[in-house]
Amino acid sequence: MIQAIIRKGKVLPEEVPLPAVEDGTVLIRVYYSAVSPGTEISSIKGSKTSILKTAIRQPEKVTKYLNKIKTNGLQKIYNEIKSVTDGGMPTGYSVSGEVIAIGKGVTKFAVGEKVAAAGGGFAYHAEFVVVPENLVIKIPIDSDMAEVSTVAIGGIALHGVRRSNLSLGEYGVVFGTGLIGILTVQLLKLSGVKVIAIDIDDNRLEIAKSSGADYTLNSTTQDAVRVVNNLTGGHGCDAVLFTAATDSSEPLSLAFNMIRKKGKLVLVGVSGMDLKREDIYTKEIDFMISSSYGPGRYDKSYEEKNIDYPYPYVRWTENRNMEEYCRLVATGKLNLKPVNYKLFKITEVESAYESLSSGEKKELLVILEYNKDSKYENKKINISSNVKSSLINVAMVGTGSFAQNMHIPNIKKLKDKYNLYAVASRSGQRAKSVSETFGIKIYTSDYEKILNDPYVDLILICNRHGLHFEYAHKALLANKNIFIEKPLCTTTDQLEVLKRIFFNKESRLPFITVGYNRRYSEYALRIKEETMKRIDPLFITYRMNAGYVPKDSWIHEDGGRIIGEACHIVDLMNFLTESKVLTIGYESINPVTENYTSADNKSILLRYEDGSVCNIHYFSNGSKDLSKEYMEVHFDGKSMVMNDYRHIEYSGIPCKPYSTPKIEKGHLEEIKIVADSIAENRLPIQLWDLVQTSEITLSVN
Repeated sequence: MIQAIIRKGKVLPEEVPLPAVEDGTVLIRVYYSAVSPGTEISSIKGSKTSILKTAIRQPEKVTKYLNKIKTNGLQKIYNEIKSVTDGGMPTGYSVSGEVIAIGKGVTKFAVGEKVAAAGGGFAYHAEFVVVPENLVIKIPIDSDMAEVSTVAIGGIALHGVRRSNLSLGEYGVVFGTGLIGILTVQLLKLSGVKVIAIDIDDNRLEIAKSSGADYTLNSTTQDAVRVVNNLTGGHGCDAVLFTAATDSSEPLSLAFNMIRKKGKLVLVGVSGMDLKREDIYTKEIDFMISSSYGPGRYDKSYEEKNIDYPYPYVRWTENRNMEEYCRLVATGKLNLKPVNYKLFKITEVESAYESLSSGEKKELLVILEYNKDSKYENKKINISSNVKSSLINVAMVGTGSFAQNMHIPNIKKLKDKYNLYAVASRSGQRAKSVSETFGIKIYTSDYEKILNDPYVDLILICNRHGLHFEYAHKALLANKNIFIEKPLCTTTDQLEVLKRIFFNKESRLPFITVGYNRRYSEYALRIKEETMKRIDPLFITYRMNAGYVPKDSWIHEDGGRIIGEACHIVDLMNFLTESKVLTIGYESINPVTENYTSADNKSILLRYEDGSVCNIHYFSNGSKDLSKEYMEVHFDGKSMVMNDYRHIEYSGIPCKPYSTPKIEKGHLEEIKIVADSIAENRLPIQLWDLVQTSEITLSVN
């Protein structure tokens, strides 16, 4: 399919794989998509800015990357930045079209229905999009499909008006008459508000006038504050809806000065934020932010999990705002004709964007048009290439930062063992971007293509934790070798299914391992070398100062941090004891406030059949200044202390301390051992061991 992609200051139509419909989502054949003249033009300008200039403007990111360099090394951080700057970026967030498929759990839509949809990260400028159910609405019969494609932009304007709470007879100033400003003018007029429109462009003010503004002012040629005060009998307006987009703070100061005592300003657009206290304080002005198109925006539970807010308590969610906006457009109460929008084919997307940013008379609105007869079929992209039979052909599924910054560089280093053959991602554009950045010839959004490709020797599963079981299960049934980034699975039911497959004596299993890399680190191997000489059991204490993560982060989903990260340490304990666990105990903190949770502040006590005792302290409430990982190992009157995979000290053992300049957790060594294990037809971690790690973390969780 064709999709609009931003690359270094330009927007280009590119052929990318089709997106795959998922649970809770709607697959839409796009008829039209509206280009946001503010947000998207800013993204394009940002893509042209050099890394150095970006750093100067955002010094907080420099500090973040300097800290990352200390921990992970310069090369990994360079790869991370390069993948963003060179990979291309999808754009768009407002479309209309036809439902052609629905995912599991979707109840509001049926195939063939005409809809509008919104959402950054979902409703792209593309022939086909996959959008969560809560970001899709049915549109009124006989709607103008081109006009309702502005649903997201209209939702922004409508939510701004709701935030202003202006009522019949009051004075409202619309400061900035771009597309959102024009829609705001019309919405205020529908509410019975007396509207004053302000801009620096006379052409746009004419459009505002024809859209219903009672008064228009050019702030460069008129004293806007004096005129507004005069129009309002010396009181000032009741509210300003600031819909302009500017880096300067002066327009915002001007807006504050035309508001009456105890009035309000609603920031819908963008402004410099060098606020003057005297502008607000003496008149006790309410300064309010309007968050996009309403309640639910930026809430993953609402937007991605389709958990709606109760109608009696949240009357106007972003979905209901979108619905109302489309009703107003369909009934003619909102009129887009004064805007005089232009249509461009998706293949003309470069010209479309140029019309918004160049020339004396820039377009207020551009709408992209698509072929309504486009077929939903994934074209074969890059047929299987000839590769040396001695190399392991790896297909990587999932394109997150860990996959790109850790696994891909390590696989590339081992050219004598691996060929990075294919990459798959839910987003076809993302798969293509990664393939271009790292020189991977085959890319797709269809996992079935990976499973059915006879050239694939090893599937590296790197997607979200909650998908590991599903993808691993399908691969096992297809008899494909798999390397699963931890965890193996996230529920007891999933583990039971895998155990039946693992321990079925009649079935011949393909190669399988899980990414428990710490057991392969030089530090773990040096400790193991000494513990193998022991007479009595081990006494081990391990500290993981995991760090605070906000509760709404995906990290807390699908089993959370014990299953998703503490599993590393459980596996390391299994590796050092080489024993089966006998008892599992744990305690959690009981937080007084809701900032920290008991789920990621646990002390885990494991007793093994060989008599070893391992105590794992996993916590998120510690100081960032303390190293993340620390282990003490004691046995036979001997002790070893390992600090953050950078240093190890020996007591009672005739070994010199060992250190490395940066953290070495065994990621590269793991990839080497996986290759050797495949060649030698053996498993690097025994199946009972893999299962035991999951059983322990599931029990603790």
